[in-house]
Amino acid sequence: MTTAGPPRVLVIGFDPYRIPGPWDPEPVAKAIEAGLGKFAEHGIGVETCLFGLDGSDDVEAVVGAALRSRPWECVTIGGGLRHEDDQVELLEQVVNLVRRHAPDAAIAFNSTPATTYEAAARWLS
Repeated sequence: MTTAGPPRVLVIGFDPYRIPGPWDPEPVAKAIEAGLGKFAEHGIGVETCLFGLDGSDDVEAVVGAALRSRPWECVTIGGGLRHEDDQVELLEQVVNLVRRHAPDAAIAFNSTPATTYEAAARWLS
């Protein structure tokens, strides 16, 4: 998803439709959409890099390609990666990919999908 102006912020997180288990991804998907809408309201470009936990993605390849696709002012890492103890290795992998492929980008953390803009805005000049 891309909104408003040239992209300055990359949001990395889980694709709610590709998380295994008996759960309803709709509320999370709608919250992500609403959170990204705030970027457009402020005229700031954003792109997402969402990957699944269903085993269909090579996370290093997907995230690495997104990070290399352009210079980023800020990379926001979604709360799903941080709030699940069993995902700590994946969080480490994503943070180190950001350090490697977007070393000049600020790293931000949202608390919910609705606070993604606020997390990135703390670091945008």
